[in-house]
Amino acid sequence: MKEDSSMKTAPRRHPGPGGPGGHSGPAGMIPGEKPKHFRRSFGDLLRYMGRYRIGVFFVMIFAAASTVFNVMGPKIMGNATTEIAEGLMRKISGTGGIDFGTIARILLITLSLYIASAVFAFLQGWIMTGITQKICYRMRREIAEKIDRMPMKYFESRTYGEVLSRITNDVDTLGTGLNQSITQIITSVATIIGVIVMMLTISPLMTLIALVVIPVSAVLMTLLIRFSQKYFKTQQNYLGHINGQVEENFAGQQVIKAFCKEDDVIETFGQTNDVLYDSAWKSQCLSGIMQPLMMFVGNLGYAGVAISGGFLAIRGTIGIGDIQAFIQYVKNLTQPIAQIAQVMNQVQSMTAASERVFEFLAEEEEELTPSDPVHLEKVEGRVRFDHVRFGYSEDQIVINDFSAEAEPGHKIAIVGPTGAGKTTMVKLLMRFYDVNAGSITLDGVDIRRFDRHELRENFGMVLQDTWLFSGTIMENIRYGRLDATDEEVIAAAKAAHADHFIRTLPGGYDMELNEDATNVSQGQKQLLTIARAILADNRVLILDEATSSVDTRTEEQIQAAMDTLMEGRTSFVIAHRLSTIRNADLILVMNHGDIIEQGTHEELLAQNGFYADLYNSQFEKVS
Repeated sequence: MKEDSSMKTAPRRHPGPGGPGGHSGPAGMIPGEKPKHFRRSFGDLLRYMGRYRIGVFFVMIFAAASTVFNVMGPKIMGNATTEIAEGLMRKISGTGGIDFGTIARILLITLSLYIASAVFAFLQGWIMTGITQKICYRMRREIAEKIDRMPMKYFESRTYGEVLSRITNDVDTLGTGLNQSITQIITSVATIIGVIVMMLTISPLMTLIALVVIPVSAVLMTLLIRFSQKYFKTQQNYLGHINGQVEENFAGQQVIKAFCKEDDVIETFGQTNDVLYDSAWKSQCLSGIMQPLMMFVGNLGYAGVAISGGFLAIRGTIGIGDIQAFIQYVKNLTQPIAQIAQVMNQVQSMTAASERVFEFLAEEEEELTPSDPVHLEKVEGRVRFDHVRFGYSEDQIVINDFSAEAEPGHKIAIVGPTGAGKTTMVKLLMRFYDVNAGSITLDGVDIRRFDRHELRENFGMVLQDTWLFSGTIMENIRYGRLDATDEEVIAAAKAAHADHFIRTLPGGYDMELNEDATNVSQGQKQLLTIARAILADNRVLILDEATSSVDTRTEEQIQAAMDTLMEGRTSFVIAHRLSTIRNADLILVMNHGDIIEQGTHEELLAQNGFYADLYNSQFEKVS
């Protein structure tokens, strides 16, 4: 279908930073958010990364190699300190002096180790960055493809901000977490193992004293994480609420100002923001306590090592250089532990982001193509509703028993009060929803047997809510048929009586519309969407209050153009202004989901029933 409203995502010439209307999307996920099912979600993420396992393997190898060279440095450097101390003793005793050649060799070896460590660290960072970007690219592509396969009910039951956050915030959070936390964890674990091995080669006793800090640190970290979980959960829940409120407030600024509801909106936002603030500062405060607490415990172990090392040096068990190396190892031991404690918040946030993305990717999809699809070479446009029953939920039936038939080329008008089910019938016809009972056929074939895309290709739509994207007027009209020439686009604009006003605009057909197309009037936007529908040239047309935003004179011009457009095509016209559908071949009068009257305009007036009351009420004069 070449639709004329938000049925597809338009190719933007100048993409904005966010979603529809140029909104930049909600704020990013706050670090520390906890996933609902950590193990399962983390397992899903690891499986998703499966195709990159060779790259991850090399990341682990290079990270381990970088760590090995790095942890060997203090031990080698300690030999230089020992050599200096022994040389001074030889000089004092008169048996020799400091061997600067040996010290130079030690320093060169140490420098080589650190250079090798830096090279391997660069390689593992470079590879991991590439893997992360590939995962984010793949994930964004799958989300975009998923959106096209999801049923309309998903988007009608959620705010724009919530859906947009899956593509923007969650994927960004996942990418940042993968790029930073995974390599940090690998490096920290390798550092801990390497440092412990090097410490054991110097002094098992001092190593035992230093290792006491590890279980103490682990217990404290576990208690903090467990205590802060409830705040992380509340924080993320209200982050979603506040994102939705911001999105809605931006989109509805004109309505808010028109009804002077600024104070109410600020109050509602303030209540949500207060809860978010309270949970955020508590969770981040507890998160921030982790690293200084780990450092405090580490410093206690550092003091114990310094004291015991002094006693061992006095006894001659170890050299002065070994004490220096060991003290540096203790520092190197507490640092990765503190880093792991700090990065665990990022891992939680990353896993929670992946959980939200995988939940989105696992959402129910609409069946695009049935097992045995039907293909029609030429669609005539005969549409039949046969005892259709439908409800958005089982306990909310909107259409009770709807039956009607539209012959090819006929103009069918659907009228009735608000909530009668008029627009719902259009959604069923387009298979945005499927009927609960009964059937809808196109040229005698149940529409459920068509491929959804192929079915919608036969329909053109002009909706009351106009939709234009950022780009030139020429591009917006051509969206109805992308292979149309400039001459065909201009001809369609003339048929819609839009050519005159377009040529009066700065740049004419090359004028750029902004994100919300607010640089043209509402009526002009409607004329452009009508021109788009004319260019699409579909066999079945759906016009849902297509002329509601134009003045009476323009409406008459559009009606004349529509009559020409609808000639030979099946047309469904939903209208509240009954004067616009007097020439319809059949008028269906709906109320409470049923057809209560049907016939031509003259026949329905002659019945002096519900339609006659509706029609006459629009022309009553106030006395």
